[in-house]
Amino acid sequence: MSGDQTRSGHDPAAFGDLKLPSMTPVALFKQFGPGLILMMTGIGTSHLVTAPVAGGRYEYALLWCIPVAYIFKYYGFEMAFRFTHATGRSMLDAYATAWKKIPVWYVLITTIIQSAIGQAGRLIAAAAVMFYLFREFLGWDIPGLGDDGELAFYGLVMGVASVGIILGGKYAAVEIVTKIAAGILIVSTLAVYVAEPAPLSSFANFFRIGAPDEASWIIIASFLGLLPTGIDVSLQASEWGKAKKVGMGRIRDDLENAGLVTHFNSFEHDKSELSVDTSRLPPHVLEYCRRWYRIGIWDFRFGHVISFFIACVFVLLAAVWMYPSDVQGNAVMGEIARIFTDSIGPSMMIVFLAGAMAATYSTAFNYFDGWPRVVGACCRNLFKSTASLPGTSKDDLDEKHRKTWYSEYNIYRASMFFSLVTSVAIIAGLPRPVYLVLVASALAYFVAPVIFYLNLYYCFTVIPKTDKTFYPSTFATWFSWLSLLVFTGMSLVLIWVQLLPAVLRLLQG
Repeated sequence: MSGDQTRSGHDPAAFGDLKLPSMTPVALFKQFGPGLILMMTGIGTSHLVTAPVAGGRYEYALLWCIPVAYIFKYYGFEMAFRFTHATGRSMLDAYATAWKKIPVWYVLITTIIQSAIGQAGRLIAAAAVMFYLFREFLGWDIPGLGDDGELAFYGLVMGVASVGIILGGKYAAVEIVTKIAAGILIVSTLAVYVAEPAPLSSFANFFRIGAPDEASWIIIASFLGLLPTGIDVSLQASEWGKAKKVGMGRIRDDLENAGLVTHFNSFEHDKSELSVDTSRLPPHVLEYCRRWYRIGIWDFRFGHVISFFIACVFVLLAAVWMYPSDVQGNAVMGEIARIFTDSIGPSMMIVFLAGAMAATYSTAFNYFDGWPRVVGACCRNLFKSTASLPGTSKDDLDEKHRKTWYSEYNIYRASMFFSLVTSVAIIAGLPRPVYLVLVASALAYFVAPVIFYLNLYYCFTVIPKTDKTFYPSTFATWFSWLSLLVFTGMSLVLIWVQLLPAVLRLLQG
């Protein structure tokens, strides 16, 4: 074998067109994607509604939930990013290798439920911003609809706009605008906090674990379920990472064709066929994959840290400026906006509304893409007919993909319309913004431990232990399993001891 060939006999020059990404700070931020999208899916409802509700109702008493959620859920998300960069495949491809594909069925069923009830919670938060903007701030009214009807109407308008933009292929432009507007919210929020910071004594509540009363348990479940966002979003992030087509995700098919990696088929192979032996890769290819992995991890970590600080600030601001307040009703955004108007003045109202609209809309927008994308990926791994017509990117589709109803693309589109119709119908039938957001957040908590475990299991059993680039470190290994035990234990306590009775009482009341 000649010196310029790999051990498989493949000529490494075939991968010579791979351009190594720059690792400078400016270039890193430009190359960020799935991690920031994951952050934006959570920064809407959990930060703009749940956090102010916690601070307004219970002052500083629930601050402890924030570090618990962010610390002990961290590896549930990171493992999904790590797996996709290490294999070039998504987490759902790994789930499909389980006996009878039970995990994929589980994800499919829970995702369909979430795409209706969960999306209603996300969409109504954005509708509440529009309701306050037009009804309370501008004084515009839609005759004949009433408060509840207007809320449902605004939800429908934003839902239709989201679906239209996504299917029209204009997501990139909206993402840029949303990042800018969300940046306005972050800067303005920090500015308000600096103007009137919480007392240092309040920080002790980060370490005081407890529930002020029985009604607080649904807020605790909401925090732990949807901060920084639901762990089920890790599956969406994995699909987004694969769709980004960088690193291993870009070259996996080429590596298979070159004989460097086994051809993977979820209907014929077990999880071991997903593994990539990086020692067989040409040095340039390995460095290319390594750099994109680092970018992906820093992308996620950056979003995770920013999301943590914003959640803390919103609880602290609500405790300072709103407590005691029940924080509920269709005009909930008006109550939360008081933080900005009372602290700096009425001029801050429009800045807050612009940022709040961007944050809540980006959450609903990303979920309109994320959940249908997961449904399509599940069907791709469950049904051979769908697997024969994979893909949702328009660049990869032909006429058969577009005209065949069971193609992944058409299932993705049908799921999106299902999410739109059902979520708007739920808003129209149950127009209670805070209640819907809290229930949608708590619902995410029911599915989190299972997905958390599966993400860890497939990372540790698919990525070769000899792979120093992608296999988790000793600390990551131990802390991952510890996090799963802690998080699962909290889940069982909340669900069986407190959450179910609390929800039943709310429904009966």
